[in-house]
Amino acid sequence: MVLKESSNKLSSTKKETSKKKQKPSSSSTVPKSKKVSTPGTKRAAGMSKKKAATALAKSVESEITDGGKGNSMQELSLSTRPRDEVVTYDEIDFQLQEISGSSTEILIGPQSLTRFEKARITGARSLQLSLGAPSLIAIPGGIKDSISLAVAELEVRALPISIRRILPNGLYQDIPIDWLR
Repeated sequence: MVLKESSNKLSSTKKETSKKKQKPSSSSTVPKSKKVSTPGTKRAAGMSKKKAATALAKSVESEITDGGKGNSMQELSLSTRPRDEVVTYDEIDFQLQEISGSSTEILIGPQSLTRFEKARITGARSLQLSLGAPSLIAIPGGIKDSISLAVAELEVRALPISIRRILPNGLYQDIPIDWLR
């Protein structure tokens, strides 16, 4: 135990002497309070990083557009690929047009509800029920939550909902859930 104390004293005296030997040079070191930050990293006190990044993006955009080149934010690309390797396509403009068929014929998609349509309908209806909407069926005894009640209403086809199925070319069909199996 005595050996350990003496070795600790030696190491502490070495640290003190090494601190004394270091002299700060006046030209190379700048106190932390005097450091100057770069324009990209400086943010006001109390400003979040997200707000600071948004402000920086706006300042970069204004510098680009004010530079006389007429460039927009699109010129500032996040891609590291050369411009000749990047392919961009113009948006295809189309008008939505309803398909008219016979009275109950389903022309787009399967003859039954897809799992995605079931999930969307169930989620929307359970949200309505949880916010106080009245039930459209008599509540069975085993149902205790809004999701189960929404599923039960969908199975009975008590919901007055239509599904809009849209094709990529803009044609669509509104299908009441009564038509679907």
